[in-house]
Amino acid sequence: MTHSGTIFALASGALPAAVAIIRVSGAEVRSVLTRLTGGAPLPEPRRAALRTLRTGDGQELERGLILFFPGPASFTGEDVAELQVTGSVALVERLYAELSRIEGLRLAEAGEFARRAVANGKLDLTEAEGLAALIDAETEAQLGQALMAAGGRFRRAAEGWRADLLAIAADAEAELDFGEGEADVEDRIRQDAELRIDSLAADIETALEGHVGARLIRRGATLAVSGPPNAGKSSLVNALSRSDAAIVSDIPGTTRDAIEVPLDIAGFRVTLIDTAGLRDTDDPIERMGVARAREKAANADLVLDLGPDAVADERTLVIAAKADLHGSNVRGPGIPVSARTGEGIEQLLSAIAEWLRQRAPGGDLVTTSERQKAHLEDCVAALQLAAKAPDPVLRAEELRAALTSLGRLTGDVETEELLGAIFSRFCIGK
Repeated sequence: MTHSGTIFALASGALPAAVAIIRVSGAEVRSVLTRLTGGAPLPEPRRAALRTLRTGDGQELERGLILFFPGPASFTGEDVAELQVTGSVALVERLYAELSRIEGLRLAEAGEFARRAVANGKLDLTEAEGLAALIDAETEAQLGQALMAAGGRFRRAAEGWRADLLAIAADAEAELDFGEGEADVEDRIRQDAELRIDSLAADIETALEGHVGARLIRRGATLAVSGPPNAGKSSLVNALSRSDAAIVSDIPGTTRDAIEVPLDIAGFRVTLIDTAGLRDTDDPIERMGVARAREKAANADLVLDLGPDAVADERTLVIAAKADLHGSNVRGPGIPVSARTGEGIEQLLSAIAEWLRQRAPGGDLVTTSERQKAHLEDCVAALQLAAKAPDPVLRAEELRAALTSLGRLTGDVETEELLGAIFSRFCIGK
């Protein structure tokens, strides 16, 4: 990714639209505004001003709102402008052409605005990842998790950990200066360091505890509907999704391939999977469907089991389907459900929601990416080795390793490959 020059891109949604917002960032922003407005005065910082936008030869293009954010008090830390115009495809293309003709300007690459914000200290990597998650958020749970990171809560926690670790590391380096005749002082420093290291490691491990639940929120939960043929699986999928996503038939083997239906249940993203009926069959195509059904059930986060011998456990809800046919004789344990009458559907949705809530992270601070988890685990491992180190030189070395892991977490220690991977997930205008 090229880091120089003044960049521009569409920062709003797909065209056509009521309004289009073109963002510009870099050293040439002031001259860009002067040229586009035919020499009109720059608007007051952070105050919208109505201006006539013109081509280089003075032809009028549009009357739109202009916003100017002088650096460093801007998203990227550079001078930034936003052009708010009618969301016409032809108009935006014309403005793009005008901007491209200005020397030093170019179209932004994916995530380049956010990357410049990180480079200029306006965001750290955890906030940038939170911003990406915020853009992608589809449910209330995903939104809450993204706002936690994008709002800087994780960054502030990491800064606190780093400050504590720097203090411990400084004392560990000082310990190296004590001679053999000062063994009592050295022992006190070592014991104090062990307590502080253990306390810090415990704080970081607390943040790691919610990772599994946080990952479930980010990627969503998969729910496989499993059971024998004609158990009511497809009807249940249709009832839960309030659609005709799956074909319903009394003919065994109708469903042969898995059908996936996205849902939002109590603010959680869920993928409901209708699978082939589980039975022995000579039909090679149906046999493949049965094998895939077993695989889907094995890999699902939660199984809704409609089988006659189903047993409830931590990842299985037993469903007593076709309750309207059985009346008061609904078999054994399980949630009585009738896809035809709607009986039990709300109870089932409540049970699924409760299962999801129990696995959601309980704390206010959770990791929002596998990258964050890996660096925090590396930090904890180094801290544990430092606490047990018999030699002050080894302890100091492990503390330096822990500091490096925290630096990689926030982006203070970074590689070009890592930054490219993170910011490639962003849209062009972010």
